[in-house]
Amino acid sequence: MDPTLLMAGSFVVLLLLGVPVAVSIGFAAVVTMASANMPMSYLVQTAYSAVDEFTIIAVPMFILAGTLMEKGGLTSRLIGFSRAIVGPAPGGLATVTIVACTFFAAISGSGPATTAAIGSIMIPAMIKDGYDKGFGAAITSSAG
Repeated sequence: MDPTLLMAGSFVVLLLLGVPVAVSIGFAAVVTMASANMPMSYLVQTAYSAVDEFTIIAVPMFILAGTLMEKGGLTSRLIGFSRAIVGPAPGGLATVTIVACTFFAAISGSGPATTAAIGSIMIPAMIKDGYDKGFGAAITSSAG
């Protein structure tokens, strides 16, 4: 059987069964490699070479910086400042989230760190204020 069809077919079947996308991709790749008689060590080498770059180390460091800023109280101060700027404008907490994410991203330089730091505070606050959980997550992730 053609490896491309096998990979695409197993991927689609797994998605239709409700398996998460990341697991579906991984399982489809392993099934295709096994059917093509490729050594499984190739999978390990490819996975390692994908993350074996100097620039990749920046991602966890930015997330660490965001966590340190959150624990140090910078996030709470930025949210208070954002509330002062926005005031009683329509959209309230959603607008505050966007403004706070803008400032935090300018300080940290990282979208994932911004989303983690601001989202951990603002998403529960938005849910408590009556916003939908998905809407709060969407606002935070798009602003980060």
